[in-house]
Amino acid sequence: MLCGKLLNKYIKDNLQLLVDLEEIKLAKEEKIKLFQISPATIDRMLKKERKIIQLKARKGTKPGTLLKSKIPVRTQWEWDEMRPGFIEMDLVNHNGGSPFGDFCQTLDCTDVNSGRTETRAVKNKAQVYVFNALMDIRKKLPFKLLGLDSNSGGEFINEHLYRYCQKEKITFTRSRPQRKNDTCFVEQKNYSVVRRTVGYQRYEGMKCVEALNEIYEKLRLLTNYFTPTMKLTRKERIGSKVKRIYDTPKTPYERVLNSMEVEQEYKESLRKKREKINPAQLRRELVKKQGELFKMGVKIKKTVVVGEKTISQKGWNLVYVR
Repeated sequence: MLCGKLLNKYIKDNLQLLVDLEEIKLAKEEKIKLFQISPATIDRMLKKERKIIQLKARKGTKPGTLLKSKIPVRTQWEWDEMRPGFIEMDLVNHNGGSPFGDFCQTLDCTDVNSGRTETRAVKNKAQVYVFNALMDIRKKLPFKLLGLDSNSGGEFINEHLYRYCQKEKITFTRSRPQRKNDTCFVEQKNYSVVRRTVGYQRYEGMKCVEALNEIYEKLRLLTNYFTPTMKLTRKERIGSKVKRIYDTPKTPYERVLNSMEVEQEYKESLRKKREKINPAQLRRELVKKQGELFKMGVKIKKTVVVGEKTISQKGWNLVYVR
């Protein structure tokens, strides 16, 4: 699932670890080739495979109006993106194509500086569920929470979260309506982390919430300790084309360790935790949990009206009647 540049970084960081753990066996020539392979060759070899697993996006967000005057639109002056702790958050729905009824949501939180991503499933968009999930995520952060930035949905723009941020001295800002680029960091993770893992099926009830959270407990370790990311450093315009310059691929774990703003106690805790993780075993456990989750997907009745007759059949999507 990683692009060539990131997968190249992943191979160099973890190939020897997997060999030492006896997860894979490689001949000497194969090992040399894997270390020497270029990102362009990786992309070329995996081109057909990526087309097979490509997913299409769906969305569903209702704007909120409460407290908009008190919660400012985020600007560069409110946030210090050069230090960990300033987080963008968003909800990912699991409605299977139908916005009706009660269905699970995933709270996705991404640290702008390190790229660290934490996810937590909730029963629905109710403020109490979203707030409790945010508190759980805050406990898992290896640094202090300094700022929160959300969209203008009512699940975030509410008195309870506003008062909490005021009490804890957390900078609370919001994005402009219909401007996804304002929260581009978390929007990327909505697909690359959440959708790629749990897909677009419909999930309902507490059993699905528990199954999703079991997956996210394993996913957070793979994402934050072993999955490298690249950050855009600058853009250069050459005639009619724009060239984007990215930094060296690093995992969120490495970015936190390199930060001067994170306390040494937190860094040492991260090092000890990473030493105990077997990424291959973690991936196997994750795939097993995915299989259990997919069996819980709820099918939606598809209804079509033809004249005076109504035809109903089972399917994944809802066709609107008119």
